[in-house]
Amino acid sequence: MLKSLKAYSLHMGPAQCAVDLGDGSERGEYVNQDYILNVLGRPHRGVSLMTCYYPLDKTFPARAHEAYSDMEIGGQWDYPYDDYQPYKGGKVGLTEEEPFNWMKDVRRHGQDVLLTITIDPHVSDDHIVAIAKDLSVYGRVLLRVNHEATGSWFSFNKRASYDEVAAFFANVCDIFHREAPNVKLILCLDGYKDVKEEKMMMEDIFLPAIKKTDIYSVDRYLSLHWGWPCDVALKGGKSFARYKVEDIYALTKKSRNRYVELTGDVRPMVLSELNADGDVTGPYDQAAMVKDFCDRVKADPDKWLNGFTMYQFRDRGRLGLEIEDPNNSEVGIAQPVLNTYKEIIHDDYFSPTMKKGKALTVPTTLRWGGAEDAEGIAIPLTFEASPVFCEVYFDENGLEDLNLMMEINGRWFYKAPGVKCIDMMSAFFEKPLTEKTKLTLKLFAPPADGKNDPSQGSDWQTNYYTEIPALPKIRIEYSPVVK
Repeated sequence: MLKSLKAYSLHMGPAQCAVDLGDGSERGEYVNQDYILNVLGRPHRGVSLMTCYYPLDKTFPARAHEAYSDMEIGGQWDYPYDDYQPYKGGKVGLTEEEPFNWMKDVRRHGQDVLLTITIDPHVSDDHIVAIAKDLSVYGRVLLRVNHEATGSWFSFNKRASYDEVAAFFANVCDIFHREAPNVKLILCLDGYKDVKEEKMMMEDIFLPAIKKTDIYSVDRYLSLHWGWPCDVALKGGKSFARYKVEDIYALTKKSRNRYVELTGDVRPMVLSELNADGDVTGPYDQAAMVKDFCDRVKADPDKWLNGFTMYQFRDRGRLGLEIEDPNNSEVGIAQPVLNTYKEIIHDDYFSPTMKKGKALTVPTTLRWGGAEDAEGIAIPLTFEASPVFCEVYFDENGLEDLNLMMEINGRWFYKAPGVKCIDMMSAFFEKPLTEKTKLTLKLFAPPADGKNDPSQGSDWQTNYYTEIPALPKIRIEYSPVVK
């Protein structure tokens, strides 16, 4: 075991462009964060969860395709309400069911909750207040309400006029800003459809919402088969399209600039859904188009995009990094875009910043303010060569009770409460060391149960604190135990 370890303060801040990941929707089921972390090698800024809230409907909170299993549909959005995972909080009150278990899983793995809810615009304010109270304990939450609001496919657009949808969003902003200031609202409109247009689609109608939102957004697909799963995308068909990457990039940037013109305020701009549909492009062009878009983001000197969400991890169609195995929904089949995306998110441009500070002694207290503002510990290590064993032990001084996210050599690891040893050798399988190298073991402590603690102080909605009683023991060896 290594002796006389030194430790320094460490701050994790925002990436130049953050990456979030969609996990579950009408097209695929939720995949646990341990699996995703092991596949991709790093956590995301946030994980996007898709839900719906239609409590005035008699069948709610049953999922739409289960409540209407005998209904013949000609499109994915033909059900009486949207076929997302029902949000069972609010006035329904089932906060120990989904999506709350997913939200806890996301946060304990060092990621922020990025929650989408399609909501019946006719619910009364007490429903929104109840949702705000639900989310007040989950730290930094990014909330997208009634997304793609200038469209016509979601149930909320079929139940209310566009003016009503806009006013509803503005009212939701007011309630959350009052009841749950830890939650930031995302307004997702369609933006520009043509670079020659002077105005975004329905911008006058949605101006009250645009002025109230915290974050600007659009969804953009480089290709899309919107007829899925009711037809097959075949040559000559009309239920799909492919676009030029440069056109989509230009439209997205123009939409962001128009948001700023309308508000007079530079607020964060995100792409809440981004991908190319392999149903249209096939697997190889899908990967190439995603890379092309991200290369443009990185090369643009204007640095106008704060983040994007890859839609999604596992999909029953071809909009995922993995395709769901039709024989077993718990198995994913990796697509070429997965490795392309993995390369993108490990690029420094799309990775959180790390700033090493002063030397510190333990015990010490770490602050978790979210994936873009956290205080951790940096432990410098010198490797003589690529190791054969690299293990971190938490079997003394109460360390086993800690919930930790750790990184070394570009790969992240999770340590759950009760775990006494983490094998970190996988950090060297894809990136072996070729010479004597100095690396830093980084440790952060997000909340073990995924929720912030009201007893921790006046800033509890934003920050979560964990006492680190001692440094872990580290074992590094360069040869087998027995040769």
